[in-house]
Amino acid sequence: MMNNEPRKEQKPMTTILLIRHAVNDFVKTGKLAGWTPGVHLNEEGQAQAEALGLRLADVPLDHIYTSPIDRTMETAQAIVKHHKHLAVEENTDIGEVQYGDWEGKKISDLRQRKMWDVVQEYPSRAYFPNGETMREVQVRIVNAIEGFVQKHPNQTIALVFHADLIKMTLAHYLGMHLDVFQRIVVSPASISTLQLGHSRPFIVTMNDIAHVLELNKKRKQEEAKKKAEEDRGKNG
Repeated sequence: MMNNEPRKEQKPMTTILLIRHAVNDFVKTGKLAGWTPGVHLNEEGQAQAEALGLRLADVPLDHIYTSPIDRTMETAQAIVKHHKHLAVEENTDIGEVQYGDWEGKKISDLRQRKMWDVVQEYPSRAYFPNGETMREVQVRIVNAIEGFVQKHPNQTIALVFHADLIKMTLAHYLGMHLDVFQRIVVSPASISTLQLGHSRPFIVTMNDIAHVLELNKKRKQEEAKKKAEEDRGKNG
């Protein structure tokens, strides 16, 4: 049966890829990295970033924005090399949490502070001495997202930034309270997809790491093949 009702005008929709940077070795120091300079991707992180770049090679990206920190910029560069028409655009609004006096401190020492439990259990009341409050961080990242939507209607953009900010973004657009945002998992080199237009948001994917899993699968296959060849050599 024909529908003679006039078609509603299609409203512009922005697709935003929320991408976490790949892994680095700073976590092995047991310290809180924050904005610490010189935190680069390790060998595994470089492999993850390469797999991420290949995964997004055929996605029609219009812009790539990154937090202006080494580990995020290196991850973004692995993506942009498959999109020669684009340049990586640094943006401080999607930068890491400003941890203030906590930055660079040993996490084992920070765990002894009363504020540590507040950060973990009641983040909407948490603050970092001479840094940001967790509420401020969420407001900052949501304002940044809304700004990108206004700037890039009907476009697809990639944002390369940090786990807690991605969690806060997803929590906001899912209608979750900030106090439960840590229930969301955002893995290194993962992709979460958000679509925003004039009305309600759509979370299309969360924590997509298919490319990382495929990388790990191939590595295990190569290791098994190498071991089998070594065993054959010993028995030959």
